[in-house]
Amino acid sequence: MRAGFVVYFCSSVYTGDHGVHDLLELFSLGGFVLPIIVVAAILALAIAGNRLWVLRRARIVPKGLVEQTGELVESGKLQQAVKMLYENDTPLARILLAALQQAGQPRDVIREVVEEAGRHEMAHIDRYLNFLGSIAGVSPLMGLLGTVFGIMHAFAAIGTVGMGDPKALAGGIAEALITTAAGLIVAIPSLLFYRYFRGRVEILVLATERDALKLVNLLAGGKA
Repeated sequence: MRAGFVVYFCSSVYTGDHGVHDLLELFSLGGFVLPIIVVAAILALAIAGNRLWVLRRARIVPKGLVEQTGELVESGKLQQAVKMLYENDTPLARILLAALQQAGQPRDVIREVVEEAGRHEMAHIDRYLNFLGSIAGVSPLMGLLGTVFGIMHAFAAIGTVGMGDPKALAGGIAEALITTAAGLIVAIPSLLFYRYFRGRVEILVLATERDALKLVNLLAGGKA
């Protein structure tokens, strides 16, 4: 049955005849490894969607926020600045708020508090990326594991019926090829997303540090 499906599936690629039943049969050919790869693909897709939504500049480093805060500080309206930052509720706003709470302290004290707040916020921004990188690294290995099991099944069939019956080998070969392809299909986009998000985080971290430093300098200069 497996052999017949392999032949039918290969021919259906050209005819465009793909049904749900065929996909279920294809899924069953991957052995126990393929469902694991599918779960990894779902997790990778969920993480990518989440990070695409979260790692937007407007959600991390709102444009003009530090300038508005600086204007209020220079005008002596600290309470209004604090209220504005509370309502903004972004990583940059929380870092600036930590700086305002240290108004009147030496510059080194303010900067240390800001750096601590920044590390906390950056850990939130960096969330899930290591897991996404792990999926990108493990998926090809899972595909290779499925390949090994498929080859083992093929050799077991050879030991049972010999080389004279190609149909007996088709199941093991199909398992080997399907899991290899599935592992690569999951790993390649996962790695691309991982690299993209890493670069995006670095850009946002630098922008946050730059804006936070502006307020630190303003608070220190005001005290002086």
